[in-house]
Amino acid sequence: MSQTEQPKFDPSKPHLQKPRLRPVRGFAAQSGQQPVLGLADARQISEKVVFAAPAVQHILPLMDGNKSLDEIVTAVGKGLTRGILEPLVAQLDDAALLFGPTFDALVAKMRVDFDSAATLPPATTAAFADALVDASHGGGQPATEEQRQEHGPTQLRQILDQWITQVLSEAQNPSLDELPKAIVTPHLDYARGWMNYAAVYGRLRVVDRPDRVVILGTNHFGESTGVCGCDKGYQTPLGTCELDKPFLEALCKNLGPEDSQKMLANRYDHEREHSIELQMPWIQHCLGADDDGKFCPVFGALIHDPCVNGGESYDGKGLSFDRFVAALKQTIEQMPGKTLVVASADLSHAGPAFGDQVMLGGDAPEATEARNRIFQHDKEMVELYAACKVDEMISSMAWQQNPTRWCSIGSLAAAMKVTGATKSELYNYIASMDERGTTLVSSVGMTLR
Repeated sequence: MSQTEQPKFDPSKPHLQKPRLRPVRGFAAQSGQQPVLGLADARQISEKVVFAAPAVQHILPLMDGNKSLDEIVTAVGKGLTRGILEPLVAQLDDAALLFGPTFDALVAKMRVDFDSAATLPPATTAAFADALVDASHGGGQPATEEQRQEHGPTQLRQILDQWITQVLSEAQNPSLDELPKAIVTPHLDYARGWMNYAAVYGRLRVVDRPDRVVILGTNHFGESTGVCGCDKGYQTPLGTCELDKPFLEALCKNLGPEDSQKMLANRYDHEREHSIELQMPWIQHCLGADDDGKFCPVFGALIHDPCVNGGESYDGKGLSFDRFVAALKQTIEQMPGKTLVVASADLSHAGPAFGDQVMLGGDAPEATEARNRIFQHDKEMVELYAACKVDEMISSMAWQQNPTRWCSIGSLAAAMKVTGATKSELYNYIASMDERGTTLVSSVGMTLR
């Protein structure tokens, strides 16, 4: 389809006559001088985006699969006609933002592709390495794909080393004597989180190499309502961390058939999840390869919030927090060799971008008060966690209803519980905020022993 050709409305398709909108994410954009509303897939299954007039926000909530187009036109009024609505519905369907055959076909292909490969291809890490090469290429033109492939790995390693040197060059304890039970690092993009990544991984460069790494992340976009495991390895521009198949088999045995099925049913959520992948280059670069040139085998899982529904899955149908933690702890104890657990965790998410009313930037009293409230809450919860009082942290978060939207309570709590850690060391706390204060995200760098 050309850029000027628009999808056509097909009245013979029932799902277009009573459209049911999938979860979408709206964002402000511009078309020429006109403001428009961008609509993207909140689950990140479809890569297509639809741009429409901001007034569509009155239409979208009515696309519930029960109302016909005529009923939607009547309910909205304000000059809306079938002639305006039908092209919008056709665009949403073409972008797989409606439930129906277009979306079903996209999901089916994605799942076939996922299950046909032994490893997940790089996404976020490849884009970062490509950007590094493009920036160094010069000439005002992006690098070729061949140049990206050739120079990306080297430049990625170089930037990781630069960050480690910058963070640890004057640190009193720049390296650890032994492998910790677990580490806590961000899953922020590297531009905002590099100091905390470097503060932790840089200290692991001389410790004994673990026999495997278990990464516990956050499910940002997926459909799983409980713990979601992955049966794949992970690839980055630096190479591949293969799946630790014996570990996964032992974990499934400890879970039993029913709970294993729950854990892996929505494994496709890992397809576009960044919280696991962003750890991989650091694992590969800082822990190194064995004598055969292989990086540490891995197992990744996405952990839901144990403050919600008492740790059961959100709908009662997925794998519960406690059941997974017990089986994972048992598996780590049973498996030979050393296991490093990584809690891939971000903390507060605050500002208007996340639904708050107050801009966090500037010196206005309300902005200062809001920032201080976030920092104080982070301080209290991090202190509980650092003192290994993880149950108290969970209880406090549940009672307060997670007021600053920590997104990784599950991975933090699971890492502490499965390792039985009794000591911690906090290296760094960062709250990263844009200039206006629309978005603030905090994170820490820690080790657990």
